[in-house]
Amino acid sequence: MYKTEGKIGTKELFSIIILVVGTKLTDNTPLIFFDDLGNAAWMAIILIFLISLLPIYFLTKVMTLYPEMNLVEVTNHLFGKYIGTLLLFGLWLLITNSIISTSAVYTDIIGTMYFTKTPIVIIYLLLIAVAVYIAKKGLENIGSASWVTIISIKISLAIVLLLAYFKGETAFLFPLFGEGELRIMKESALNSSIFAEFLLIALIATNVKNKSSYKKAVWLGLLVVTVEIAVALIAYVMLFDYNGVKLLNYPFHETIRLIELGFITNVESMFFPFWLIATFLRFSFLLYINALLFGGIFKIKNFEYIIPTLGTIIVFLGLIPETPVFNFTSNQEIFLNITTPIFLLMPFLLWVSAKVKGDYKK
Repeated sequence: MYKTEGKIGTKELFSIIILVVGTKLTDNTPLIFFDDLGNAAWMAIILIFLISLLPIYFLTKVMTLYPEMNLVEVTNHLFGKYIGTLLLFGLWLLITNSIISTSAVYTDIIGTMYFTKTPIVIIYLLLIAVAVYIAKKGLENIGSASWVTIISIKISLAIVLLLAYFKGETAFLFPLFGEGELRIMKESALNSSIFAEFLLIALIATNVKNKSSYKKAVWLGLLVVTVEIAVALIAYVMLFDYNGVKLLNYPFHETIRLIELGFITNVESMFFPFWLIATFLRFSFLLYINALLFGGIFKIKNFEYIIPTLGTIIVFLGLIPETPVFNFTSNQEIFLNITTPIFLLMPFLLWVSAKVKGDYKK
């Protein structure tokens, strides 16, 4: 099996995780939880964190057992060539579908919230073109860029949420359990794959300097993204009320339009560049992972060369829906429900298979 070139450390992998998973609080993913749980949406994130501990634990155990293998190689080794290839191809289809849906939504955010006179096609092409360019530079460059920009991006996010808290009303958070404890538990279990990107991180396990760096970045990243998404959902409710926030497609972008920063007008113009950088890096990593997985399945050694082709296909398919934001919102929960069993069960099955094969004893 081929090996990708370059190694990243704890800080680079941690930055990638934060940008790839954490940016979900800025699109319309929160709307899924607000529709089902109202003002208790933030509690679902905490429960999903607890549910995710076990599969991520099994996954890190398995990946650190095979330090010279990534997820493609480990899956083929433990499940066999045919079952492993079939499972990985299904995973690739899910990743591709996710990139198409989310890229269409991010294009809609830019087009409807900031550049209303620019054709959607142009915005989409520029978004994917920049992501393709960064992805072709390799994982080391993605990691370095993520680490260099992560501090400024997160400082800008912290300022937005802090201003939202000052402007918001704590009374909007009550009743604390919203639709009820059972409803929160049910929706949390069904939508646990909101953290499914941690499964994809295993695809670059061989590109991390050592086992310790891999485990540190994964666990610290999981904790940080849980806290920031939960805090963001609380801020949105405090600012818009749980009924009002349900009417917003993009709560984060409505927030930066509403908040005030002293005498400065057009506050959103200050925060939009940071969000845009995070968006480029997020999609560059997802395109890189998509190409890496495709290359692993079909034995393509220099998989970086297929990134532009995959990017072109994604743009073509992403432009087909006439109303991507509504299609995404209606289908995203179904998509999360479908991918949740894979996220929860695949790491466990890998761990069991390694036990059965006796690899832990070896």
